[in-house]
Amino acid sequence: MITILTVLFCIGNTPPGLSLSPSTTIVQKEALPLPILWAEPGSIISWGKSVTILCQGNIQAQEYYLNKEGRTSRLYSQTVMEPGSKAMFPILFITELYAGRYRCYYESPAGSSEHSDMLELVVTDVYSKPSLSALPSSVVTPGENVTFQCVSWLGFETFILTEEGENKLSWMGDSQRHPNGHMQALFPMGPVSPGHRRKFRCYGYDNSNAQVWSAPSEPLELIISGMVETTSSSPNMSDPKTGSHLQDHTVENLTRITLGGLVLLVLGILLFDAQHSQRKTPDAARR
Repeated sequence: MITILTVLFCIGNTPPGLSLSPSTTIVQKEALPLPILWAEPGSIISWGKSVTILCQGNIQAQEYYLNKEGRTSRLYSQTVMEPGSKAMFPILFITELYAGRYRCYYESPAGSSEHSDMLELVVTDVYSKPSLSALPSSVVTPGENVTFQCVSWLGFETFILTEEGENKLSWMGDSQRHPNGHMQALFPMGPVSPGHRRKFRCYGYDNSNAQVWSAPSEPLELIISGMVETTSSSPNMSDPKTGSHLQDHTVENLTRITLGGLVLLVLGILLFDAQHSQRKTPDAARR
């Protein structure tokens, strides 16, 4: 009897919402997909150009929020009219005030999403351009080392070296003061492997405002010697077209030499006849 009363007492004191049924399950709230944040035409924009920041959430997103980090944090919002639409935050005339780090998130009937990955929006052409050179030369042979030197008279704390093309590689280097007074950064590379010609530029910026860059330096083309010259200086004699062109040029040159020789021969004969006739005239006068 005591055991039965104890069981009934425990059941009567069960906290609200807690069931002793063996089929009890715990329901967790499903996390919303992380939004995607990007910029078009890109995240590195020249001063005065236009750029659009886009945020894409899930199909139930209703309101998007764009947050710019920093001392003057700004929050932009946009309500989408159609389900599943991405939010667009256009900047028609970009200045250094828009440079910085951005994140976005969205709200839906299921709640708010987490913040997106960070987007760094860089504004260039704010300061005058540095100069870029290659040491010992911009013409190198395969296997040789080369050092890029980025120089500026402005007090940049960091320089960025970028390679143009499909790879779009970049290297960061701390600046050092040269004995002449300018600031510079050295980027050693090598050994250089055979390949296509590579083109480089460099920028400078201050660490306190790392998303505000100078104008790009003039492009520097790194030329791998012994590649183009080899293919262009020695024609392929086995190619029938190349061989026929060489034969045509040879025949043409021989023809010109022959005609030139005939002209000289005719002129020599005429000159000889003229001198001979002049000698006959005094002899006739004496007789």
